[in-house]
Amino acid sequence: MLLDTAAARVGPVDADAVVLANRRLSADYHVLALAAPEVAARTQPGQFVMLKPSRGLDPLLRRPFSVFEILRDAAGAPTGISILGKIVGAGTALLYALDAGERISVLGPLGRPFTEAPADQPVWFVAGGVGLAPFATMAEACLARGLQPTLFYGARRAADLHYADWFRGRGVDVRLATEDGSAGARGFVTAPLGDALAALAPGSAPSIYVCGPTPMMRAVAELAARHGHDAEVSLEQTMGCGMGGCYSCVVPVIQPGRAPHFVRSCLAGPTFKASTLAWEGLAH
Repeated sequence: MLLDTAAARVGPVDADAVVLANRRLSADYHVLALAAPEVAARTQPGQFVMLKPSRGLDPLLRRPFSVFEILRDAAGAPTGISILGKIVGAGTALLYALDAGERISVLGPLGRPFTEAPADQPVWFVAGGVGLAPFATMAEACLARGLQPTLFYGARRAADLHYADWFRGRGVDVRLATEDGSAGARGFVTAPLGDALAALAPGSAPSIYVCGPTPMMRAVAELAARHGHDAEVSLEQTMGCGMGGCYSCVVPVIQPGRAPHFVRSCLAGPTFKASTLAWEGLAH
């Protein structure tokens, strides 16, 4: 659910978090649960945290991750967060290897959250691979308001689709696509999304939220635009600090009649209206 916005305005917390559990979903995907109640209490859907996977200097910098779940106790009070991770390098491999009881540094929440969806139109999430991460909190926020979101979820193969049943169990309509055809539609996630866009009733304007590889997000944005709709994307930029100091995460945004202007994704985003981005200038 959406958390108290006054609490969110207090700012990020730099917490020394205990690893509650580290569930390995496959040889490279995992869900890391962290005891970080102050971070959890401030987090809104679409925000992220910076994690330092070790106490030493290797790696030197923290790594950005969308908040996956808000963990709660039996009374509903926030007790921590989880992140959905995938091994892509040395830092993410260290996170994958963590065991319960270890401690890591968590800075967050950071960034601009997703825009709240209108109550009278369809709500669609479009996720590619680990881009599923920001949609667990967003789904719970929508469901708490009585909305029934649809998740379009794609990956290379069925083995890379994780947590689909988690969403189904909460009432989300899940539509899958795999490049090898091993689950759902064969092809990219734009295939079931395109079918849904074509089937929309006249006057319907879905709220479309997207996260995944940059080429996939651009393809979704262009598909939505051809049907007269915008999308809100959560960019997965490389970040050194997460607080605007290092300028490592700049992205180009459109200025009518002028050259694109660069903004820091960690401050102006990570969520952006797709129509505001100069996609040809985004790193893949």
